[in-house]
Parts: sequence; C-alpha cells; structure tokens
Amino acid sequence: MTGYLKLMRPHQWLKNLMIFFPALLSGVIIQPGVAQRGVLPMLAFCLGSSATYVINDLLDAPKDRNHPRKSRRPIASGTVGTRPALFLALLLAVCSIGTALLVPGIFPLLLVSYLAISACYSLKLKDVAIVDIFCIAAGFVLRLEAGGDALGVAISEWLFLSVFLLSVFLSTGKRLCEQRGLGEGAGSHRKSLEGYPPGFLDIAMAMTGAAVLVTYTMYSLSKPHLIYTVPLCTFGLFRYALRVKAGGGGDPTDALLKDFPLFATGLLWLIMVASGIYR
Repeated sequence: MTGYLKLMRPHQWLKNLMIFFPALLSGVIIQPGVAQRGVLPMLAFCLGSSATYVINDLLDAPKDRNHPRKSRRPIASGTVGTRPALFLALLLAVCSIGTALLVPGIFPLLLVSYLAISACYSLKLKDVAIVDIFCIAAGFVLRLEAGGDALGVAISEWLFLSVFLLSVFLSTGKRLCEQRGLGEGAGSHRKSLEGYPPGFLDIAMAMTGAAVLVTYTMYSLSKPHLIYTVPLCTFGLFRYALRVKAGGGGDPTDALLKDFPLFATGLLWLIMVASGIYR
C-alpha cells in the first residue's frame, strides 16, 4: 500500500493550491461558500496530477533503474508491478474527469487540457528542449485559470504573467540542477538535457527570474497592500537560485518543504498577503 501511495506523490498536491490563489488575492476567499467551491476542483487536480505521475513513472521505469535516486521509485524498484500501476493511472484519470464534470463552467475543459498536455509531455515532449519547460509551466497556468473559473474570479494580466514566468523560472532551475548533478550522463537519463548547451539554463533562469520581479511588482502596484511583499519575493527567488547553484535540488515542492528559509519565506508571504487584504 505504501508503494502505491508513494507512486501517487501526494506531496506534489501542494501545487494544486494554486486553484485558491485567485480567490485569495482578490479578497473573496473568506466569503461564504467560496472556499467550499474549491474543494471539488482541488480534488480533481489532485487525482489528475497523480494519474500523470503514475504514467510518467511507467514510461520512465527503464531509465529510472539506472538513476542514482529515481531507481528507488516504486515501479523502477519493482515494489509496484506494471499492470497494477497502469490500472491505478486509468482509475485516477477517470475519477479526476468525473469529479471535474461536477464543476460548472469551463473547468472540465481546463482539466482535460492539463491531462492532455501532461500525457504528451510524458510520451514525447519531455525529450524536447525548451518545450519540456513550457509544458511544465502550462500546468501551473492551467491550475490558475481553472481556479479563477471555478471560484468566479477574473485573472488579471499581471498575475497571469507572474505565475507563468515563475513556473518557467522554477522549471529551468530544476533542469539546471539535473544537468549539473548528472554531469556527462545527463542526456541518457533525460534526453532534453542534451539540447541545452552549457550556460543556456543559467541565462534562462536569470532572465525569467528578473521578469518575475517586474511582473509581480506591476501586479503589486495594482494592489498597494502587496507592494511590501516584493522584497520578500526577491529573497525567495534569490534563495531558490542559490539552492540550485549549490546543488541542493531544484524540485520546487521539495525545495519549499525541505528548505527552511524558503518555507519561512512562503509562510511569511502568505501572512503578509492575508493581513494586507483581509485586515
């Protein structure tokens, strides 16, 4: 049972909290019924994202067996068989879509789009340099748009750009960490890493990090109570970049949960946003 739970990667469900961001930042999440309307969308994305992780592990199992860390994954290590894993993925996907159909609006279409992009990513697009990063970023943007639609909140242009660029920044950092950690054998574990020449990911990470600060600052100017969170976000970006360059791991969820300065930054940001909007 532990192997199946590990295969679903429940710690990655943290990303699905993005669904509540539009309502949180718009000051309506404490209104009666708003947070409750986000429960089904959150559940649908948790089930859907777990389905994509299982499919990805199924396809990557042969390569994962030769990876120093990923060889411990349930399918690669033999803890979970191929057929049970495939059945689990199909069950999760069906339950995800079924749950999404209970949500009005275009939410089901956004969820299916997420599942389709994730499936294409696992099958082929993860092997294509740059495209692989944009596929990951698309998942964050779709969560944001799905949350706005499900909770009845419009997404501003600056918020959309901030989330998109932040997800590209984090995804680039993850690829850079993989490239540096795997060294000359990086391409054998992840084909897209062969398409990134030395120094490219460093430049891309610096560019998107700077762009995140600009777009988030512009978004904050439209909500004066958020302007004081800009220095905090700057620190968070610098801390993540330092972690990546120091070889501490680039997975955004792991970084947030295991790196205390990043966790404290995220928690303080949430407190400042909540106190500024809901005071």
